[in-house]
Amino acid sequence: MILSHLCTREAPLLSILRRELALSSGLVKRLKWQDALLLNGVPVHTNARVRPGDRVTVDLSETVVGYEGEDVPLNILYEDDCCLAVDKPRGMLVHPSPRRNSGTLANAVLGYYQRTGQACGVHPVTRLDRDTFGVVLFAKNAYIHEKFCEMQKKHQISKTYHASVYGTKMADFGLIDLPILKLPGRSLLRTVAPNGKKCRTLFAVLARFQDVSVLELKPVTGRTHQLRVHCKYAGFPILGDPQYQSEESEAFSKENELFSQELCAKRLEFRHPMTGEKITIYSRQNVWKSP
Repeated sequence: MILSHLCTREAPLLSILRRELALSSGLVKRLKWQDALLLNGVPVHTNARVRPGDRVTVDLSETVVGYEGEDVPLNILYEDDCCLAVDKPRGMLVHPSPRRNSGTLANAVLGYYQRTGQACGVHPVTRLDRDTFGVVLFAKNAYIHEKFCEMQKKHQISKTYHASVYGTKMADFGLIDLPILKLPGRSLLRTVAPNGKKCRTLFAVLARFQDVSVLELKPVTGRTHQLRVHCKYAGFPILGDPQYQSEESEAFSKENELFSQELCAKRLEFRHPMTGEKITIYSRQNVWKSP
């Protein structure tokens, strides 16, 4: 991706990069050692003097290090020069870790970039647990990733999930407002506790069956395992969830061979960080429904 700006004032290049192009200081420091800053087509340093009529160009191409691209099929939902949205399957990590450096969604995305000749980075904007499936959004460079991160802080990215849960006696819609606390030690699990972090989830019933309901869930806050914990402690655990079940939901899940959470990141909505266009992306996957 290339940024281009026709200057209208005289100033050091650094001032143009920070004010007009809104590049962070960290990104500028990284780019200046890559010959990625050009003034009228010539690589320059950040102290170069810029005059009205000069054109500043920034090359945002990236090379990913630390893991390899892999030839894995991707279900692409949306793509442009700035970002890529894919439909993540259940059972796949989003990003490599020290314990697992292959077989992740990031390896698949990098492999796709390599096959299509795109010099892009792999920057997850949204993340899902390994067994949660649905829409995952990636920024193609650090500049766009910073913009998405700022949008997330301002709650300008809307996430909607679908879940199959055990139980049918919840209200048609409502708000789950329960604080969530990380369990002590090295556990990743969470619980509801008065001294936990404030967490809020909106829910609405989409369908009811004999023992199962399908819910639409909208996280107001964004805590780890929030939807899974909230559903359990609200009295309607997500089916198949290996960590957050009741005895009844666990038995029902096993009976129906559901061994991972029936939770889908169904819809993602945001204004495009460069054009301002409203973007809505839907997963093509669906949660389990009662037979």
